[in-house]
Amino acid sequence: MSTPILIADDLWEGDAEAVITSWLVSDGAEVAQGDLVAEIMSEKAQFEIEAPASGVLRILEDEDAVVAKGATIARVE
Repeated sequence: MSTPILIADDLWEGDAEAVITSWLVSDGAEVAQGDLVAEIMSEKAQFEIEAPASGVLRILEDEDAVVAKGATIARVE
C-alpha cells in the first residue's frame, strides 16, 4: 500500500501554483513519518513538505516542477 504526498489545499491562500525547489531525500530512500522530504515555494513563501507515513519514497515530480494545490508530488510505499 502506498501513501500519496500531496500539496495541501490549505498551505497558502489563493489559487497560485507552487514550484518544487528541492527534494531533501532521494528517490528510493527510506523515510520516517514526519521527515522533511521536500521544499516548495509559492508567491515568495517557502513551505516544507513532510512524509505522511514511513516507507520508501517514490518521487513523481522533479525539482522545478510547477504544481497546484492538491497535486500528488510523491508517494511513500
